[in-house]
Amino acid sequence: MTKGKVVQIGLLISLLGILSYKLVPQFGIDNFTASTISNFILIVIVISWVSSYVLRVFNGKMTFMEQRKRYRKEYEKIVNDKLETKFNSLSKEDQKKLMEDLEKKS
Repeated sequence: MTKGKVVQIGLLISLLGILSYKLVPQFGIDNFTASTISNFILIVIVISWVSSYVLRVFNGKMTFMEQRKRYRKEYEKIVNDKLETKFNSLSKEDQKKLMEDLEKKS
């Protein structure tokens, strides 16, 4: 989630709180109850938001983690393609020698 998106969500939540506080008295409810209802709505939204964040942390589905996995996958693909191209450009004898050297080291 981007910083802009967080600001937009924060403004939306604030707007919902203000609207609920202003609209509830029109249904014949006193200001104290309207305040309680708007506070309850805010608390439920905040608890839901924090819970979803904690769930994403435990599942490893955070935005940074997802970006890192995508980057790593692309990076490995590029590196593997370059290595394969270099390996294929070697002569058969050099390829064989390289493979033997790798088998000795492992």
